[in-house]
Amino acid sequence: MKLEKYENLHETFPVVLFLTLAGGFQDAYSYHLRGSVFANAQTGNIVLLFKNIVDLDKLGIIKYIIPLIAFTAGVYFAVRYENFHRSKNMNWRQVILLFEIVIMVLVSFMPESLNNLANALLSFVCAMQVYSFKKIYGLTFATTMCIGNLRSATENLSRYHVTGDKNFLSASLKYYTVILIFGIGAGLGYLFTDFFQLKAILIAALFLTIALIVMFFD
Repeated sequence: MKLEKYENLHETFPVVLFLTLAGGFQDAYSYHLRGSVFANAQTGNIVLLFKNIVDLDKLGIIKYIIPLIAFTAGVYFAVRYENFHRSKNMNWRQVILLFEIVIMVLVSFMPESLNNLANALLSFVCAMQVYSFKKIYGLTFATTMCIGNLRSATENLSRYHVTGDKNFLSASLKYYTVILIFGIGAGLGYLFTDFFQLKAILIAALFLTIALIVMFFD
């Protein structure tokens, strides 16, 4: 997983490394400090949404449906933005990453009374990241969640044991490594939120800034 020249620089491991650290950090931040809502893990939000529907908790329903709608809107916006910028021959992924950084800085100044808005903004930009950065060296990855990566890691490991093809083993190790990085990011999220509270999201913004800088070098 060394740094190497690659035709799609946004798919290289250094970029995915910092995007994934930020992804894990954001979930820990939003869950720990923004009302137990996941910025990325919308499966968890759906489970909690329907728990609140069963409980007839109107505020809970609103709290969890907002990030779901925002995440959906983020994916939709990213697709439209990609098509718009392709016609102008611009690196749209760098623009989206910069936008995500700006949003995180904005969220760091929002008090807890604006948690719903903060979670909506984080889910929106996380969705854009999910859509915009989907591969590493040609393999399909997710930098903001783990279930798909875990499935792919184990599938490739099983195929390696069946076929003996070391390409499957290499792919499996890459997936498991990304899962570990996500977990480290989440751990850092919980650690730094205790120290920096609502401003801790700036550390995730720093991770994304490093990824953005790496994308400017070939």
